[in-house]
Amino acid sequence: MSEQAELAFVKTFVNNLSSQPVTYADDFQQPSERSLRKVPVLPVCELPCPTPAAVISTSPRTGSLSITFKSIKPPKSYSLSVQPTDPVSDIKAQLASEPGAPPADAQRLLLKGKALADSKLLQEYSIKEGDTVTLMVKPGFDWDPSKMSTSLAPVTAPTPQKARAGSITLLPEQPSRTRGGHGRTPSIVLIDIPLVLDTSNIPELSQSGASNTPYHTTVAQPAFWEHLYAFLKVEFPNGSDAAQAWEDFFCASKGSLSVSEIAKIRDRVGVTGMAGS
Repeated sequence: MSEQAELAFVKTFVNNLSSQPVTYADDFQQPSERSLRKVPVLPVCELPCPTPAAVISTSPRTGSLSITFKSIKPPKSYSLSVQPTDPVSDIKAQLASEPGAPPADAQRLLLKGKALADSKLLQEYSIKEGDTVTLMVKPGFDWDPSKMSTSLAPVTAPTPQKARAGSITLLPEQPSRTRGGHGRTPSIVLIDIPLVLDTSNIPELSQSGASNTPYHTTVAQPAFWEHLYAFLKVEFPNGSDAAQAWEDFFCASKGSLSVSEIAKIRDRVGVTGMAGS
């Protein structure tokens, strides 16, 4: 009995102590083992905000290249300052603005025998300051640098001649068949304007299908291509590069040559194309 009474007293005493508020002194410090660990915080460097003037201002274009565009036939050269990030199509447009230069759609640019694609940037090709790019024109285009405008232009219908007056036909008014809206159909005027097609600028075609022009007479001679191949062998020490450059020139002119003329040229020069063509 005494043990039970003593246990009841202890429980009552503990309950009374737990109900009393706990007061700490002003200089009380909690033991370090019971404190939470501090998470290290690294300092963050804040960059200054750019000023509006620095954002708006643009740096001048740097890194421009001075390129020479040279045509062998007819002999003509142009020196332009271009950017490596410019597309080839923009460079052609810049070259077309030069006096006597061919239009951009008729140009064909070659770098070491390799044609430059319009959709690619200039920096995608191994081109350096002072390099020379070969300028050629597409087959069928007659380019004369001494003239500001080229002789090959789209054929357009000329202005109607005044010798023949156009006839005018008036249709009579017809009553409207539908109810409501306009009560009549307005008169319709039909004008007959004669059109005359000028065929004086269209070159005559020979029996082989190619135009009988001085250009065709020159490129159809095997001796011309034999001399060109000899010139390319001097410019390109590697024989395969010379053959590739000759093939590019020849493929650009195949549109104005017949099958027999192509065969004669290849037999004379000795450069065989793909599948013998």
